[in-house]
Amino acid sequence: MTIKQIIFVPGKNPKAKPEQHSELLWRTLVEGVRRADDAVADKLQASYAQFHLIGWNYIYYHVYKDITSDIPWIDAMINKHGPTVQDIREAHSWKLRIDRLMLTLADHVPLLIHLLPEKARSTAQEIDRYFNNTDDVASKIRGLLKQTMIPMLERRDEILLIGHSLGAVIAYDTLWEISHKECVTGKIDFLTLGSPLGMHYIKRRLLGMSGHGENNYPNLIRRWINLSAEGDVTALNRNLNEGFHEMLELGLVETIEDHSHGIYNFFRSDAGLNCHRSYGYMVNPAVGSIIADWWKH
Repeated sequence: MTIKQIIFVPGKNPKAKPEQHSELLWRTLVEGVRRADDAVADKLQASYAQFHLIGWNYIYYHVYKDITSDIPWIDAMINKHGPTVQDIREAHSWKLRIDRLMLTLADHVPLLIHLLPEKARSTAQEIDRYFNNTDDVASKIRGLLKQTMIPMLERRDEILLIGHSLGAVIAYDTLWEISHKECVTGKIDFLTLGSPLGMHYIKRRLLGMSGHGENNYPNLIRRWINLSAEGDVTALNRNLNEGFHEMLELGLVETIEDHSHGIYNFFRSDAGLNCHRSYGYMVNPAVGSIIADWWKH
């Protein structure tokens, strides 16, 4: 009997210690599934041992985040059953539209990155550190995911690999390495949340993109589902089916599905609405429905 395994690769920034972070993610994941399918949520509740967090952030930042201040906001989000009118209005605000426009221009003309606001420039520098593999940091991070995923592939477990934000990039690159360097066979299902993989700035730097044909892409993905929330500017180009369509043409993946309209990440803290936060994605019934369907089949 095959075992179902869920692997979560978080995005950038310091995170809580892995035990705390994993428990909070699991709590929001189960709640998101409950909003889509009560029966599956009840079964999931007892399956925490099959949830695996790839806690790479300490390797990158050498610090853990104190999440004490986050917990009341997570509680408040779980007690909400959807976005408020204010959440929806802010997700479509002119500020976020202008941010998206500026990032789109910089994505097509990288020389414009230095004109972006300081926070966006800092993000670009963090991403550069990953792609440049400074101090072998990217290889070490991908090594963490390999240690978890390769034994599962060898056992033929059923795997749902979830990548949030930069975690989607790390997951994709690791899949390419496992496909073409480790030569491990098998198939996983890939769920990306708030992913920047559609950005030109990101895509051209992915592992394998200097190759040709099948060598460009990982061959381990069975079904790829990409979900992005309204107002999430990190998911700049939300149509991954378009950007990675050659994978479909080559028969490397069965489907690439994009879900990006009418989905709201309503995580809110004292800093205001955050359309990109992982907890807000996980608690969303759109994500819960995808996970519930995967768990049932």
